[in-house]
Amino acid sequence: MLFQTPQFFVFLGVVLILFYSAPRPWRKFILLAASYFFYMSWIPAFILLLLSLTAIDYVAARWIAHGVSVAQRKTALIISLSANLGLLGFFKYYNFFAENIARVLHRPSNAFALSIILPLGISFHTFQSMSYVIDVYRGEQNPITNPVDYALFISFFPQLVAGPIVRAREFFKDFYDWKKPTAQEASQGLFQLFLGLAKKTVMADQFAQIANNYFQDVTKHPGMLSAWSGTIAFGIQIYFDFAGYTDMAIGMAKLLGFHFPANFRRPYLASSMTDFWHRWHMSLSRWLRDYLYIPLGGNRHGTLKTYRNLMLTMLLGGLWHGANWNFVAWGGYHGALLSLERMFRGPKYVEQTRWTLLYPLKAIATFALAMAGWVFFRAQTFGESAYVLRQMASGAAGQMLIPAWLLVLALITLLLAILEEKTAWFDRIAIGPAWAYGTACAMLLMSVELIGFTGPAVPFVYFQF
Repeated sequence: MLFQTPQFFVFLGVVLILFYSAPRPWRKFILLAASYFFYMSWIPAFILLLLSLTAIDYVAARWIAHGVSVAQRKTALIISLSANLGLLGFFKYYNFFAENIARVLHRPSNAFALSIILPLGISFHTFQSMSYVIDVYRGEQNPITNPVDYALFISFFPQLVAGPIVRAREFFKDFYDWKKPTAQEASQGLFQLFLGLAKKTVMADQFAQIANNYFQDVTKHPGMLSAWSGTIAFGIQIYFDFAGYTDMAIGMAKLLGFHFPANFRRPYLASSMTDFWHRWHMSLSRWLRDYLYIPLGGNRHGTLKTYRNLMLTMLLGGLWHGANWNFVAWGGYHGALLSLERMFRGPKYVEQTRWTLLYPLKAIATFALAMAGWVFFRAQTFGESAYVLRQMASGAAGQMLIPAWLLVLALITLLLAILEEKTAWFDRIAIGPAWAYGTACAMLLMSVELIGFTGPAVPFVYFQF
């Protein structure tokens, strides 16, 4: 069930009714059953994988907490990490490495390939589960004693498939001290649900048609304007697609009494690439910082090792997104930009809260750099990426691929983003007078109905990761 489909909204309505009509002790079982039903609606057999990892990590955390020696605790941690990374590696990266080994041995690229289907959401729920076990090992999280509680944390359907990546302490803070959402929280949740739906169907899916048309065969649309407009179309698609999903996830969670961390904060208004990564996929950025960059040494062992740690973190972050050298190149590209910024800025990062006369120029430059990086993310091969980047710098005219009405729509959303950055209109509407709130919700739903994509439901981009 895709979030933007009528079937899902029927499912959500039934879950909300059952959840709030049931006695409180039963509610976690309702949510767990609903989450497993949601996951099994894709490929039922993969529920066995989810159950297995849940059991392994539940036992490992309990073992770590009660281990009488350091060796026992390390053994439990290694078993947990090996299970998560091993299964993630097999399902997501086996064919990637098999293809590269075949090439080295001068064999056909599919010589060692297997027919593997990637389990939905495996990149997200494994990272979430690993963070819990690592936190227990570090003494930063108490082990969860009830297996049903832990199973719900791993499988909670709003964020199971594509995040945000929620820490155990964030989830269980609400779970063990659950309070019925206030009227204001329910209003915020419902509005964020509608906003995410509009982002997905009105923006992401419309721009996806342009990006798909361009990247299907980039040689059919030569020239600078074609390359930039096709790439920008994808940049708009992926942002509104992923931000739309997480808005809907956060909104649904809020309706159920859970408070998820924000995952996006208007990244295309960033004034530097460092600022961009403080705004883009923030739950993954936090995960990479806390469980990869800092354990590698962070910035504690000199300038050169800091750059090395940045590069390794971003390279692995790129590989996390997909089994393709283009994703590694995308991560390396961002790692290099972050290292260069740190080289010229110095070790201290200060978020720019005031907009100066230089801010628009910095934001445009950062936007252009981010778009150039998306070429690696969207293109299928290095050759295709190189072709698009050459066209972007060629000076040849090309064709504007984005129609005028979509350009106007993009400019309207840019204006709304700037207003949100400066005035927090989202929060104001949610707590504002009923007429303003009702009008805003009606406008969002009307936009979905009038200009939302009407073709077959488009899967979310991050479902493939």
